[in-house]
Amino acid sequence: MGKMGGSKHLKRLAAPRFWRVPRKTYKWVVKPIPGPHPIDNCIPLQLLIRDYLGLAHTAKEVKFILNRGYVKVDGKVVRERRFPVGLMDVVYFEKLDRAYRILPSKKGLMPYPIPPEEASFKLRKIVGKSTVKGGHIQLHMHDGYNMLVRVSDPRNPVEDVYKTHDVLKMSLEDSSVLEHIRLEKGVCVVIVGGRNIGKWGRILETTPGSLTSDPSALVETEDGSKVYTILEYVFPIGVEKPCISLPEV
Repeated sequence: MGKMGGSKHLKRLAAPRFWRVPRKTYKWVVKPIPGPHPIDNCIPLQLLIRDYLGLAHTAKEVKFILNRGYVKVDGKVVRERRFPVGLMDVVYFEKLDRAYRILPSKKGLMPYPIPPEEASFKLRKIVGKSTVKGGHIQLHMHDGYNMLVRVSDPRNPVEDVYKTHDVLKMSLEDSSVLEHIRLEKGVCVVIVGGRNIGKWGRILETTPGSLTSDPSALVETEDGSKVYTILEYVFPIGVEKPCISLPEV
């Protein structure tokens, strides 16, 4: 019988390029477990605590911190050091009373400190929709979270006001929707992929896709320049102004 499943090990030379780890000092690096984010778009919790934030010196110290429930991701205690932390996740350290949000930058995903009032919510982008039994609508988010929208009449689902590429500002305490941010002209967005990753601004116009091209958007960035990017890389973050703290680009 052949081998089943993928490898549980990962060499540093094969790790995603944006991971902040020395490539030739050691041979192996912690490999993320399957979770809410893919391996090429996440940071293992061990690397985040030890290599990014400097809150531990060794993997043994990271295990000590996690096993005592000192770390929460999106409001839930996480004890797995290989847990994948990704875009817009909120990481909270109880003993330090310090919170970080994972945001895009020129060098990939990075943790940025946020004020306490921002640690109570998370932005989730709708990447897909499906109809389930009873005619209800299920929304699929970028972090693997699913939300059920119950409709009274499947033939006329007036409750379904959400579209793909929209963003929901959701409470981490009870998963309630605090705000619905539509992808439309004038909305504030941050670019999460491509050559302009990490830049933010406002949408000037959107272009529908075709058989040979993806739907795209023209974004006026914070420095006044204009860039084109596909809608997959556009992440709405506010209507009049960003509802989250952003780092300097």
